[in-house]
Amino acid sequence: MADAREPGRQLQVETHGLDVIGDVDRKGTPRTLFWPWFGANVSVLGMSYGAFALGFGISFGQALAAGVLGILASFLLCGFIAVAGKRGSAPTMVLSRAAYGVRGNRLPSVVSWVLTVGWETVLTALATMATATVFTRLGWGGGTETEVVALIVVCGLTVVGGVTGFDLIMRLQTVITVVTGVLTVVYVVLVAGHIHWATVNSIPSGSAQEFIGALVFMMTGFGLGWVNAAADYSRYLPRSSSSRGVIGWTTFGGSVAPLLLLLFGLLLAGSSAPLNKAIAADPIGALTTLLPTWFLVPFAVVAVLGLVGGAVLDIYSSGLALLSAGLPVPRYLAALADGVLMTAGSVYIVFFAGDFLGQFMGFLTTLGVPIAAWCGIMLADLALRRRDYDEAGLYRPDGRYGDVPPLPLLLTLAATALGWGLVTNTAASWLTWQGYLLGPLGLGGRSGAWAYANLGVLAALALGFLGTLALGRGRVRAQESLPASVPATTV
Repeated sequence: MADAREPGRQLQVETHGLDVIGDVDRKGTPRTLFWPWFGANVSVLGMSYGAFALGFGISFGQALAAGVLGILASFLLCGFIAVAGKRGSAPTMVLSRAAYGVRGNRLPSVVSWVLTVGWETVLTALATMATATVFTRLGWGGGTETEVVALIVVCGLTVVGGVTGFDLIMRLQTVITVVTGVLTVVYVVLVAGHIHWATVNSIPSGSAQEFIGALVFMMTGFGLGWVNAAADYSRYLPRSSSSRGVIGWTTFGGSVAPLLLLLFGLLLAGSSAPLNKAIAADPIGALTTLLPTWFLVPFAVVAVLGLVGGAVLDIYSSGLALLSAGLPVPRYLAALADGVLMTAGSVYIVFFAGDFLGQFMGFLTTLGVPIAAWCGIMLADLALRRRDYDEAGLYRPDGRYGDVPPLPLLLTLAATALGWGLVTNTAASWLTWQGYLLGPLGLGGRSGAWAYANLGVLAALALGFLGTLALGRGRVRAQESLPASVPATTV
């Protein structure tokens, strides 16, 4: 991986799009993966997930267990997929063509694009609302004018980072990691006195179904939201890099901050019912109510930088996904187009949307199902392969990976249909059609005990993975028996 922190290295707009990273540009070690993954996930939004988890009606211990398992398992999935990057030198949604075919891969690319644009929009909107809340407490405004200025600044930072590309992102993430890490520790020290263990410990336990629902929500809110971009940075590593190192540093970098932030967020939210409720409306701004006035500006800095760190990675990867879906423009123009959509979506969330948490949970769960299906197929396809990717074949419909193979597409559609039938989103009115299999399968219908367990995400992941392992082995073996770049339209 090119070390973007090298002194004197001149910043420039990255020209790489979907093309393969040449060996001369592949530098670094797996350890350098720590910086982008930690910087993208050190946001104080992680504390708000404590309130989100308790909202499932479970105890502190159950919420902590669900968070630890969900965060580690989901980022481990990112680590496995990151291995494909160093084996194939191309973006995640190009490497996915080995499983889906060159043009068949446009379906998951579109889903990936929608997911990443949605995430960058959510993060930008949260940064804007948090800034407005801080300014209100300081008496510096905080109304519509403040929100407009904050939105312009946050969107500007995100778009510049995404358009400029890899070098700037690596430098930004290093700065964000240090600044955000230090200021977050200060925040923890300042508000630790608001934790009341007796209150936290008195929260009653929930059912197994509620625990599973929180677990799946944690998976979709953390690592499962990144799997479709997991190889976008490891592709800059030399091919000889340790696969265990890639998996380990990706998992560690992505999960260490969320684990610590979640623990503290659970303690805060469990200590105060009003705070727990306020986080649902303004997940970041609500955390400022515990702070002394003198730390509000530093808190605004840590909140904005942490959220921008995640949004920058999202806009970079959403641009790559859009190219993989077939848009014939340079990468930086695709990222710029995504920035325009992100800004429009942020305007809607900040100025027009009502209940944030309900819409957010609906978004995560709904798109988490097809992404889980894709992830299962991608992981199984990667596990079946014994050779590195035929890089030329990833760009040729008549190459070894084929054009539109039916198996992965049918598996994706089947897994998505199954998954959507096993999740519910009553808080989001436009998603009440989901959960149509809960009644026929004897799980109590849309109001039963399993209604909020989000089983559909796990079912889609399992069906995609097991279906590919069982039915895709012959196709992979046939592909790998061919010489590199030989036309293979029948495979």
